Amino acid sequence: MIHVNDSELTHWLDFPSLMECLGEAFRDPTIHAPQRHHHTFGEENENNLLLMPAWSSRSFLGIKIITACPGNPALLKPSIQGAYLLFDAKHGTPLLMCDAKLLTVLRTAATSALASDYLARKDSKTLLMIGTGSLAPHLVRAHCTVRPIKKVLIWGRNFLKAEQVVDSLHDLDARVKAIEYLDEATMKADIISTATMSSKPLVLGKWVRAGTHVDLVGSYLPGMREADDSLMRRANVYVDDLEAGFRESGDLIIPVRKGILRKSQIRGSLFELCRIETLGRTTSTEITVFKSVGLALEDLAAASLLYKKLQESGRT
Repeated sequence: MIHVNDSELTHWLDFPSLMECLGEAFRDPTIHAPQRHHHTFGEENENNLLLMPAWSSRSFLGIKIITACPGNPALLKPSIQGAYLLFDAKHGTPLLMCDAKLLTVLRTAATSALASDYLARKDSKTLLMIGTGSLAPHLVRAHCTVRPIKKVLIWGRNFLKAEQVVDSLHDLDARVKAIEYLDEATMKADIISTATMSSKPLVLGKWVRAGTHVDLVGSYLPGMREADDSLMRRANVYVDDLEAGFRESGDLIIPVRKGILRKSQIRGSLFELCRIETLGRTTSTEITVFKSVGLALEDLAAASLLYKKLQESGRT
């Protein structure tokens, strides 16, 4: 079994290749991804264990194992840790192991860019990134691969952290700037990408101009949301997976509960977009929203691509 380090992960999983691979996976009917397993552990059941399996009957099987321990930061340890294991689906032979967190941020960013390719205006030039966590720079780079972005605005509650994200993007072929006022930046953006743990909306419909694409990546629990009712009322809404979205994300659950949004109003899933079973953007003035929940299928696609590239390089 190959142990892949972080530098190899970022080297081999470039966004154009990842997006192509993910598109193929969303079109592939042979991939199976059961609902993720969620268990608690620890003396007071304060910790969480997540298991996300997926497999294709004709190629690979994989599982992501993640622990989330909220008390770890106080001990100078990361709160989220884990590993991804890839197997041969025919014989069950272990093939590859890599860090789950880095694999997740790379495939998540690529999934958002894939959706943006269907939903953002072709002439989108200004990107607003809301959030300053580990996912933020990857989302920026991924969106810049599919649209001619010339200006990137970074906003976070901590301005110093926003400046640190700017520094990490120094090599980007675009002007990158940390900003303080979210309302002004929202009004200027062609694409808005969010990756926060906010329980209160940050993207307000009254600020979003016609023709904008909004990429909602945070809000992974029913009580979290990044977009307000006004935006969800105005927008054409898409999601990576309908069942998972309405089970897990407050960006969908809360508006439905309040009667702002009906499940039947969702324009389609990423599966349907990739299979051309539903239309993406059709006009330059519509507002589009993509809600990313995150699927085990995406992990499997990324890990499979990684293994194939290592094979081609002679690493296996």
